[in-house]
Amino acid sequence: MKIQSIQVLKGPNIWSVRREKLIQMRLDLEDLEYKPSNEISGFKSRLEALIPSLYTHRCSKGHEGGFLERVEEGTWMGHIIEHIALEIQTLAGMDAGFGRTRSTKTTGVYNVVFIYQEESVGIYAAHASLRIAEALIAGEDYDLSTDINRMREMRDKESLGPSTRSIVDEAKLRDIPYIRLNSGSFIQLGFGKNQVRFRATLTDKTSSIAVDIAGDKEETKRILREQAIPVAEGTTISNEKQMAEAIRKIGFPLVFKPLNGNHGKGASINVKTEEEAAEALKHAQKYSLKVIVERFVKGFDFRILVINNKMVAAALRTPAHVKGDGKHTIAELIDLENEDPRRGYGHENVLTEIRVDRDTEEMLRKYGYTLQTIPAEKEVVFLKSTANLSTGGTSLDVTDMVHPHNIFVCERIARVVGLDICGIDIMAENLSQPLYETGGVVLEVNAAPGFRMHLAPSEGQPRNVAAPVIDMLYPPGKSARIPIIAITGTNGKTTTTRLIAHIIKNNGYRVGYTTSDGIYIQNSMMIEGDTTGPNSAAFVLKDPTVEFAVLETARGGILRSGLGFSRCDIAILTNIQEDHLGISDIHTLEDLTSVKKVVIESVKKDGWAILNADNPYCVKIGKETTHCNIAYFSMNEGNPVIEEHCSRGGVAAFIDGGYLTVKKGNWKIRMAKVTHVPITFNGTVSFMTQNAMAAALATFLWGFKIEDIRTSLETFVPSPAHTPGRMNIFDFRDYKILVDYAHNPDGLKGIKDFILQSDASYRTGVISGTGDRRDDDIREIGRITASMFDNIVICQEKYLRGRDYEQLVGLLREGIEEVKPGMPCKVIGNGKEAWNYIIEQVRPGELITIISDAINNAYETVKKHQDKVMANK
Repeated sequence: MKIQSIQVLKGPNIWSVRREKLIQMRLDLEDLEYKPSNEISGFKSRLEALIPSLYTHRCSKGHEGGFLERVEEGTWMGHIIEHIALEIQTLAGMDAGFGRTRSTKTTGVYNVVFIYQEESVGIYAAHASLRIAEALIAGEDYDLSTDINRMREMRDKESLGPSTRSIVDEAKLRDIPYIRLNSGSFIQLGFGKNQVRFRATLTDKTSSIAVDIAGDKEETKRILREQAIPVAEGTTISNEKQMAEAIRKIGFPLVFKPLNGNHGKGASINVKTEEEAAEALKHAQKYSLKVIVERFVKGFDFRILVINNKMVAAALRTPAHVKGDGKHTIAELIDLENEDPRRGYGHENVLTEIRVDRDTEEMLRKYGYTLQTIPAEKEVVFLKSTANLSTGGTSLDVTDMVHPHNIFVCERIARVVGLDICGIDIMAENLSQPLYETGGVVLEVNAAPGFRMHLAPSEGQPRNVAAPVIDMLYPPGKSARIPIIAITGTNGKTTTTRLIAHIIKNNGYRVGYTTSDGIYIQNSMMIEGDTTGPNSAAFVLKDPTVEFAVLETARGGILRSGLGFSRCDIAILTNIQEDHLGISDIHTLEDLTSVKKVVIESVKKDGWAILNADNPYCVKIGKETTHCNIAYFSMNEGNPVIEEHCSRGGVAAFIDGGYLTVKKGNWKIRMAKVTHVPITFNGTVSFMTQNAMAAALATFLWGFKIEDIRTSLETFVPSPAHTPGRMNIFDFRDYKILVDYAHNPDGLKGIKDFILQSDASYRTGVISGTGDRRDDDIREIGRITASMFDNIVICQEKYLRGRDYEQLVGLLREGIEEVKPGMPCKVIGNGKEAWNYIIEQVRPGELITIISDAINNAYETVKKHQDKVMANK
């Protein structure tokens, strides 16, 4: 067996619109295609012994043990690898329960698809599942624990922390989209102008001054002290001389902690001697040159969480500890404590494993203990100097026990420091009495406080502290989304996208749109190239200035990574024609329909899917779509699909009496006279007329006014500025040049009538083929162009895509010869030479049509020529 490719899907895709995060592994079974599992001696028993938890997989049987029954009856290795990949992720702490395995047109090659939580882990699981299967087939031993541990490590490195994850999860519950902006905890909620950003529990509302204050513990204490808030007596030191002065002034016992420390790193508590103080200073200075020395205050360690100036949670924190039983050593008690199923690696569980470090050894030394000491029964031995959960501490929720005065004090602290999310550490006997009665003090104020102790306390009521964060970032009435119109189809996508963006811009919105020639924000191209995939969509949705997104969405991006958005307001399917067939397991128009349908399935419940009623594959999708509203467009009002749809009160667009017309039920609304819409070329170019109808219908359904749509339709001119490479006509004194991106048979048919109906005295075509198309698709280019032109120039400068130059040219010539044997046909392998040839040979009244793929930047080449001609007049 071998893996041919692995694709990471991150958005709605051909396998599932709802399950966006999928691994698609193209697997060649090779000889195992002819050897199902029941023909491999002992395979099932070895599989069950290695991964007994596979028994829970129901598979098609519908009950536990169903998958193993399939293995016993005989199933193919791709199916087994799918289940192994799912289960090893689950064993590593990432529940995974969705998978599919489907054969391809190539014998023995399967698409194995399974869900993942973290991308790197999903890819690792793909490779590991193959290794596991191969070992089981060969009857070799396999160390599964190595894979499980490696995946856990990868998960902890890649996954969001508990605080960040809780905010993202709360956002998802409220239908707020999110984008991860880096490999850490930098997150964007919402799209475009309605986005907000946060990192862990710092938000874009967090004051940088407040963060600076909280990061400087001495400055924090000074400010709080000035506001009559009780703080621990202390000072800042940086050497032993200053330490001696601090001891003299404050007296033992003391606490040492780095000035800029966090998570309890470098801290030492209950320091009682000068020797201990020297060690504590040395330890703290590993993290900060300046060290805070404070009087050690007896009591309990509490954390108060204040969000948007309101207290939302309080927890009693206890440092990692063990309780003696008179039998086991401290080391053994730590091992027993770590067996608690609530404890795990890093942040994977409610509690973190207790690890022995310098702080642990120092704490034991103060007890006069070692790891081999056997504590008395019920004796509590603390193992850490601080109560941080990340070092194995525990938490008890005490939110409901906090005295109103203490709530007032904490909310006032948040305002004094200026933090929107504020963690306050208090040392006190309890929080049920006012601090002034118990002698409690504020130890620290924390920017970006961790949420885990409140989300999942060791004991007590969990608190959804992410909810008030979202309440603060998105108060009632504030939207997180911007409108999205997505356009897909075989031909017409780019022109339709550009026309819709033109209409929306004219209505006062700042538009971001993606096309096959680049990404645009309003009137500026940001990135040049074919930008019709999910990364390009994300570029637009991440731009904080964008108010409306119009996204051309091509087949390749959907197959490669899925959609770049989970939901759109309106989706347009221009048509489904033969193009790109035979690539990426898409062999038929039915296959292509399933790809394009993904965009339609992403339309929101009250949104609109706009479909071409003249295309049977679009109509088929319309009949199958029940989750959103449907609207159709057609060149013919009498189209039976249109008639039936409107008879049921539906909405459609068509040409009626020379007008682009919208019909709602029985009511007709005339949008614009077709001859006044420049891109239709007086209604002579059908596919351009369809593009205009689709754009007009989409913007009408969004709610723009008829007169505004009409004005925009009448001011959108086919030109390099509005439609680069699409029906661009350049007029010269006695000849014309047409540049168009008709790169497939249907596109060529779209411009054929226009060319044949032109008053040209002679018609020359400059064409090329694309190497990754099927042989007959390339021949068809030759056939169609032979029926359109009097003379053809083949300029095959690029797009060989694995084919020989001679083979590609030969296929084009074969198609030409089928239609017009002996037709003049010049082959030139260089675009510049081809351009010089056609210009030198130009005849009066000639129409030269350049299929823009044939000559790189064809419309720019022609424009420069036009400028040169004008300059020489």
